[in-house]
Amino acid sequence: MSKSKKKKDLMFDASVVRGLAYYTGIVFEGFDREDKLRAIGGGGRYDRLLSTFGGDDILACGFGFGDAVIVELLKERNFCQSEFLFEMRTLFVVGGSWIFYVVQLLQVATILRGKGQCVDLVLENKPLKWVFKRAARINARRSILVGSTEWQRVMVSVKILSTGEQSEVNVDELE
Repeated sequence: MSKSKKKKDLMFDASVVRGLAYYTGIVFEGFDREDKLRAIGGGGRYDRLLSTFGGDDILACGFGFGDAVIVELLKERNFCQSEFLFEMRTLFVVGGSWIFYVVQLLQVATILRGKGQCVDLVLENKPLKWVFKRAARINARRSILVGSTEWQRVMVSVKILSTGEQSEVNVDELE
């Protein structure tokens, strides 16, 4: 493509202002190439941010992005069908000493993602009541609990949320 027809990938805009309370230098924002959506992400330099939380001042740069904007962009470009986003979901939660079982939880989630399933993880020690409310919010079809007694037998506890039916399933047999 000739230089005259090539789209600009970067544009300098001195009017961009972000986080005056903590940014100490250059700031940036990222947009889709057609500039249809609000900023997909943004960030900048913040050399004194850690000291506000009791740490040492260090040179730092960071960014964040908006997941809702990215989902809209993916749907618009047909990279992600909206029915896939919400149709099949499995909510995972760890029981007991949750830090110990996060690795196992991630292993099981990776297996199911490899089979094309959409998986949501709860990586916090939350009460089961909270977990089931979250499952309802995201339209999860089932929840999978990785707990100490099950994991010792390479099993997980699977609950079908529409019927309340619960069973133990061998990790290798999860579909």
